[in-house]
Amino acid sequence: MDLTPYLRERHLKVTPQRISMLKTLNRHIHPSVDELYEEMKKDFPFISLATVYKNLNILKETGIVFEINTHTGKPKLDIRTHPHAHVLCKKCGALFDVDFTDSAYEYEKELGKKVVGKVIKFDVTITVDSCENCK
Repeated sequence: MDLTPYLRERHLKVTPQRISMLKTLNRHIHPSVDELYEEMKKDFPFISLATVYKNLNILKETGIVFEINTHTGKPKLDIRTHPHAHVLCKKCGALFDVDFTDSAYEYEKELGKKVVGKVIKFDVTITVDSCENCK
């Protein structure tokens, strides 16, 4: 998947580091910042944590990347390529994607009618007491 349009649409410079970051996030493995940094070091051994944070903050400000709060207090990261919810297991900490259905889109539209201002993002995190990984 070509990820350069995500950057160009938001008038961001396309750099190898940003593409590497987006490719990692596009695997939907939901890394923490430290885990993302370790993944990026495989392609860029001399990359600094400061560079990762700088690029990550730019991508979060433009809405390409977002954080998912977890019960551990360490946010996980994801890329906004398609509408989906996140299921977080309280028991084992697993985090996985669930695609939205048409009814979720309708719910988002209804919410948009009830709030003042335009809904620019709609994030859903569902916490469960256990998941298929724990059983």
